Amino acid sequence: MATMVFQFSPGLAYFLAPYQRGTDLVCEYKGNPSVKHLIESLGIPHTEVGMVRVNGTIVGLAYQVQPGDHIEVIAASPTTDSNKDGEPRFLLDNHLGKLAIYLRILGFDSLYRNDFQDEELMNIASQDERILLTRDRRLLMRRAIRNGYCPRTLEPELQILEVVERYDLYQWVKPFQRCLRCNTSLEPVTKRSVLPRLEPLTKRYYDEFHRCPACDQVYWKGSHHNRMLKLVKMVMDNAGSASTE
Repeated sequence: MATMVFQFSPGLAYFLAPYQRGTDLVCEYKGNPSVKHLIESLGIPHTEVGMVRVNGTIVGLAYQVQPGDHIEVIAASPTTDSNKDGEPRFLLDNHLGKLAIYLRILGFDSLYRNDFQDEELMNIASQDERILLTRDRRLLMRRAIRNGYCPRTLEPELQILEVVERYDLYQWVKPFQRCLRCNTSLEPVTKRSVLPRLEPLTKRYYDEFHRCPACDQVYWKGSHHNRMLKLVKMVMDNAGSASTE
């Protein structure tokens, strides 16, 4: 049986067993496996990999491992991400509903349903060139998934910080421009046009309104707006702290 050596960057430690972290990992293998196959056999989705160097030379994930290879695997980051030509668009699996709302608050195109099936997610991500966000590692390992991320934490407030930093989204933040229910871009409307739908106190204290043209939800800067402002501030403050590290 042939052997080779893996060296993983710290950004991939989350996916490895404790004893595999922070050290060169000697692996045995049979046949002529691709480096993608061996990386994913250790639990690391290919979407989390930014670069692979074999014996000092950059290779693709299709590279067939040779006996004695020393393989350095570097975590994906904003600098290695291929989706840099425009504002990223997201697709979220069934368990990330709160994260989807947070992304929409920040203005990002984020598809979410609580009944998506794996095949649907795979097809949408591939056809629409969306970034798939899921904690299902096996789903991220599907060959059709080209861009995806596995949030490390279960807390939505920390997940949004992870995703914004991972894809360097700070420049794209445009709060309060999407419907939190259906993801459609909002349109400004006059107070008169929505007046019959407003509660008495809303009629009295608010004059600026937006409406979703898809689901007809009406938005204004009520108490919920202040809570969302705190989220936006938290994200943008994190940009400042990250830049000084």
